[in-house]
Amino acid sequence: MTALFVLDGAAFGYGGRTVLSGVTLRVEPGAFVGLVGPNGAGKTTLFRGLLGLVRPMGGTAVRHARAIGYVPQRETLDVLFPLTVREVVEMGCYSRLRGLRGLRAEERALALTVLERVGLAAHAREPFSSLSGGQRQRALIARALLVQPDVLLLDEPTSGVDRPAQRAILDLLLELNRRDGIAILLVSHELALVREAVREAWWVADGRVERGEPRELLSPQGLDRLFGAAGERLERS
Repeated sequence: MTALFVLDGAAFGYGGRTVLSGVTLRVEPGAFVGLVGPNGAGKTTLFRGLLGLVRPMGGTAVRHARAIGYVPQRETLDVLFPLTVREVVEMGCYSRLRGLRGLRAEERALALTVLERVGLAAHAREPFSSLSGGQRQRALIARALLVQPDVLLLDEPTSGVDRPAQRAILDLLLELNRRDGIAILLVSHELALVREAVREAWWVADGRVERGEPRELLSPQGLDRLFGAAGERLERS
């Protein structure tokens, strides 16, 4: 089975400055990966590299994924703009529109289907601004699902929501992974949730990516080692 992404010694950065280097990894179909590490370490940069939004400064980055759904860390949509939940989800089709063509009937039907999947069908006609933080995140996941992806990249989808909402989002991602076979790459600072859900963890720090088994890499002992090593390097720099 062909891997969705293959990185071999890849380096990514901006304006000639390297953020990550020597990244060698594969993302297989059906994977569930958690990305963790200090703020500003390069997790979002790695996502942008996988998405093809930044080109490798070295090495290679090959994408075989047919379609990618992406939920960014900060949604730029103005919640005061008068859009319904369904209209926000339908934005997931806009990249496929050509000229002045509107949405097809099957695309509008698919929007309702994915709203049903994320438990928001009853809110389809309500203003997006009326949703709670957790509901908004599920609506944005529904928007990403509209491309019918084989991989979802989510940047801090549980940030700023309460514990029950975090649990609901995680349960949704587990269902999409286990029932639909969608690969999940998840950036999160909620280490307990990540350790519970993912099958592989990537520690991103000091310009590198270290891969490991979640219960070992994200154990208290593992985190002490990782954070301690990062701190020692920072002191020496």
